Amino acid sequence: MSKILDNNYYDLIISNTLAPSYDTGNNITYLDIRDSLLHIPVTNVDPCDLGRHPYNSFPSLYTLTSTVSLEKSGIATVQRNPYLALFGTRVLVAVIDTGIDYQHPAFKYNDGTSRILTMWDQTEQSGTIPETFTFGSEYSRDQINAALSSEAPLSLVPTTDTNGHGTAMASVLAGSPNVSEAFSGVVPQADLVIIKLKEAKQNLKQIFFVPENALCYQESDIILGIRYAVQVSERFNQPLVVCIALGSSQGGHDGRSSIDSYIDYLSLLPGIGVCVSAGNEGNSQRHYFNATTGAPYYNDFELRVGSNDKMFSMEIWSYAPARLSVDISSPNRESTQPVFPAFNQCRRFSFIFNQTTIYVNNVIFEEETGDQLILLRFNNLLPGIWYLRVQNIESEPFSFHSWLPSGDLITRETYFLNSNPDTTLTSPGNGRHQLTVAGYNDLNDSILTESSRGYTRTGEIKPDLAAPGYQLTCAVPGGMYGTVTGTGASAAHTAGIVAMVLEWAIVRGNYPRMTGNNVNRLLVSGATRSSTYTYPNNIWGYGQVEVNRLFERLASI
Repeated sequence: MSKILDNNYYDLIISNTLAPSYDTGNNITYLDIRDSLLHIPVTNVDPCDLGRHPYNSFPSLYTLTSTVSLEKSGIATVQRNPYLALFGTRVLVAVIDTGIDYQHPAFKYNDGTSRILTMWDQTEQSGTIPETFTFGSEYSRDQINAALSSEAPLSLVPTTDTNGHGTAMASVLAGSPNVSEAFSGVVPQADLVIIKLKEAKQNLKQIFFVPENALCYQESDIILGIRYAVQVSERFNQPLVVCIALGSSQGGHDGRSSIDSYIDYLSLLPGIGVCVSAGNEGNSQRHYFNATTGAPYYNDFELRVGSNDKMFSMEIWSYAPARLSVDISSPNRESTQPVFPAFNQCRRFSFIFNQTTIYVNNVIFEEETGDQLILLRFNNLLPGIWYLRVQNIESEPFSFHSWLPSGDLITRETYFLNSNPDTTLTSPGNGRHQLTVAGYNDLNDSILTESSRGYTRTGEIKPDLAAPGYQLTCAVPGGMYGTVTGTGASAAHTAGIVAMVLEWAIVRGNYPRMTGNNVNRLLVSGATRSSTYTYPNNIWGYGQVEVNRLFERLASI
């Protein structure tokens, strides 16, 4: 078995400059231009392995970000214009998600053949492994067409989407029209590239105290999915739009993670656009912020723990020059006492009057950001109100952010009592040059209450734009249609608009050097803005995406 599939090995992110010194033939997986994966043996997962190895070497865990609008975004106007008529022809759109129901009519041409150009199923090991990769199965359009014309399609191409999220995202982006369902994807003539992610390794879930049955995906597999899409784009010499409708609240929320950095790099290349969802953490009460400006230089805050959340992690991120200690007290006021910052230290606390165990990594210098990180991991928690005190041992003003896990990794019963809805963008939405998309209800022009808010922890302006994300018509596995809501749907919708611009710029030769970042700035300039708000802002970014206005502005130059 490939080590990237084997739960007896950790997958650790390391710099490519270090990879040669570890390479013994099969324990290195190349990720991208910056990083590789190092596969090291693990017998029994010890939470303090995170301490022996740096925090940033463990891939973050990602959750799904979604659970009509064509006219609102100006799409139908552009497509009715005979001088534009942009439907995504000769543009690749890549969806990195839970897979796809390739038998669904939304992904077929009128003659019944597949609109999927190629597909990489990371979970299926019976087929041909893609070139330059070490696992999974790749299926070409010819193979998919052969399956579609057979009596037992899954015997030839045994890939499905049991969740439905990936099928929905792909259909919102590029589904074939269905008049009776009043449905069409944004670019129904684009070629689909599908990457079905394998679920995160159990050893990674154990490290971050994620329940065994929780659905989540690891950062490194998403990076590999992006690299596969880029490789397909190079093979077929077509522009590419990547849609990532997943998010993570792990990390510094500053765009410096491995995946953020890779996407940022790609967005500056000609012919590659990347759309990511802002996340659905705006109303989850899972972010806390404090700025203490005067003595005494400490802050007390409270965390309510629900009865169904027995294990999870929590992160506290500070800024230099502060040096923070943390003290955690249970509902019955049993305390860890202050835990002070250190290098490579993992401390374990077992409470006497309840069965809770807490691991504390108070990292004075987190390698990726240079900032202080306090990682708390709780097991067998006592339900109720937990009390935390963060104190600056320098006796100076300080500030910090704290985040709980995203998505369904915890229930809505666990939250900060004095939470803050800002700075809730999920990774990879904090990077500078990717297009980060918030969600709004196009029926009443109101932002989705769950749509995550900016800015980034370091003050970068994000999100970039807002797009429709409320009850968008979508394909559902089994040949059915339904609706989807969330910023993932907004990102898929906007990815289709980016594909339209790349078709106009590159396929039609109007601007062959167009980068994803160029497209982003054009969309920002063409966005519609309400007189009610000041722009940019941390909720709407630069406004609501409107592609027809973009082309009107270009025509007036």
